[in-house]
Amino acid sequence: MTSPAATWTLSGFGDEIDPDPRIQIAVLQALGAAHIEVRSAWGVNVVDLDADRTAQLAGLLDGAGMGVSAVASPIGKVDVSEPVEHEVARLRRVIHVAHALRARYIRVFSFFRGEGIPVEAIRDDVLTRMRALADEAERADVVLLHENEKDIYGDTPQRVADIVESVGSPALRVAWDSANFVQVGVARPHDEGYPLLREHLEYLQVKDAVARTGAVVPAGQGDGQVAATIAALRDDGYTGFASLEPHLDEAFTLGGFSGPVAFGQAARAFARLLADADVATR
Repeated sequence: MTSPAATWTLSGFGDEIDPDPRIQIAVLQALGAAHIEVRSAWGVNVVDLDADRTAQLAGLLDGAGMGVSAVASPIGKVDVSEPVEHEVARLRRVIHVAHALRARYIRVFSFFRGEGIPVEAIRDDVLTRMRALADEAERADVVLLHENEKDIYGDTPQRVADIVESVGSPALRVAWDSANFVQVGVARPHDEGYPLLREHLEYLQVKDAVARTGAVVPAGQGDGQVAATIAALRDDGYTGFASLEPHLDEAFTLGGFSGPVAFGQAARAFARLLADADVATR
């Protein structure tokens, strides 16, 4: 038997499965994952987890032999008019959680803007805030992963590249999300975005979307060119995390939820793409 061309580490957003971390862990382990991405536990977002709850979660994960691929924070998912100190203070709270869970990565965003304000008008304010967040991350020895979310400054490949290259910090890297690119009108995310962002890409979030409707679908069933990105990452020697974030229950669009059955469907769809590309997971 020949060895796979590449091996990646499988993870997933636990709260897409269930609010209870015990169920999150059980489902992820059944799918072959030994890591979890933590956005909330018991219905409490990571920015609001107190020390006792954080310690309880760490104990559950340690007892199950689960590592934490990233802490999926909401940092930067606020209006850019908020003072710089607002998100820096919230990031400090998330850093405490990340350290307690022994997580190196923290997901962040690059700020909303008010209605009618052109995106170009907020660039300087965004960069000031992203620089402040990166400075905090450098001091705490964690790495921020910018996700290309809808309606923030960094929603297109060009503006994501602008952020990470302008800030120029080793503590600010890119989490790639094909579905979100599709939903903001990037017609061919891989073709348009991968050459711009590969050198900054450190983390893969796994979901897909249909351009015509914006609906989120399992990987490979939409217009996100997920298979092309998998093949390119394999050929480029990527060995990092692939984190399932299916978003398949439309009733929970804002919070991101799938339930265990749909989460399993998404995992199997991704596994088929990986098998076709000769990529294994651990």
